[in-house]
Amino acid sequence: MLDNLKAALVIAILGLLALLPLKWAHALGGWLGRRQARDRSGKLAANTWRNLEMCFPELDDAARDRLATESLEHTGRTSAEMGMSWFWSPRRSLKKVRSVHGEEVVRQALAEGRGVILMAPHLGNWELLNLYVSNRYRPFTAMYKPPQLKLIDDLIRRRRARLGTDMAPANASGVRMVMKALKRGEMVGILPDQQPDRSGGIFAPFFGIEALTMKLVPQLARQTGARVICGYARRLPKGEGYDIHFRTAEDGVGDRDLQQAAAAMNRSVEACVRALPEQYQWEYRRFSERPEGQPKRYGKK
Repeated sequence: MLDNLKAALVIAILGLLALLPLKWAHALGGWLGRRQARDRSGKLAANTWRNLEMCFPELDDAARDRLATESLEHTGRTSAEMGMSWFWSPRRSLKKVRSVHGEEVVRQALAEGRGVILMAPHLGNWELLNLYVSNRYRPFTAMYKPPQLKLIDDLIRRRRARLGTDMAPANASGVRMVMKALKRGEMVGILPDQQPDRSGGIFAPFFGIEALTMKLVPQLARQTGARVICGYARRLPKGEGYDIHFRTAEDGVGDRDLQQAAAAMNRSVEACVRALPEQYQWEYRRFSERPEGQPKRYGKK
């Protein structure tokens, strides 16, 4: 009962956010992010500063502080624009796409008929990227990790699938769905930068730090011969909209050596993040799992 109330409250808040013009939603999200940035003891701020300290050791304190504040502002905007992403009509949302870069990479990959794996890091507005790809490249299968709250899960599946996307849960049945889609020469979407279970991961460098990295994408690429590309939707200032970017991943993502393949996948994701570091999900504890014998990278929060 309590879970249903929590889910209903979240859905109601998203519905209210959907009533705002995108410019206002972004202004609200940015304000919330700046409030988070003022309190470094808070969980989101502490994780953000720690990740940036590890991943950008070349920056001085002032530059890192600016990047952390910008990142938390974009974290707020990511939350505030969820109303748009899930409740606006697809046509209205897609009108916010101002330009698309590198789309020839997608067309060429699909033309080969081997299937395409779209790696979509937690960068910019990944919900809008899903909507754009679902609209342009049907059939499309998207893998996702179901949330614990059933009402939220139902909402996500309905809204992400409203243009015909097949939603594949991050479990054995979902992997089978993705495999079949690739063998049919279709495109699948996977978030490549979430920390997997130990059994599903291998340690590989990410920003020079060993990170528990999913084995699924390299395994799928090797077993199916699918092309691997990266994509993200860059958030433009003042609610002006989004630019979609596609780029080819490193060829080594499908290497037979799983260690080399995972490293190539992480380098491909890192290249996207370095192009737009302020819009990455730095509040996520990407390095919480450590190789045997290595010390923890975060505090107790």
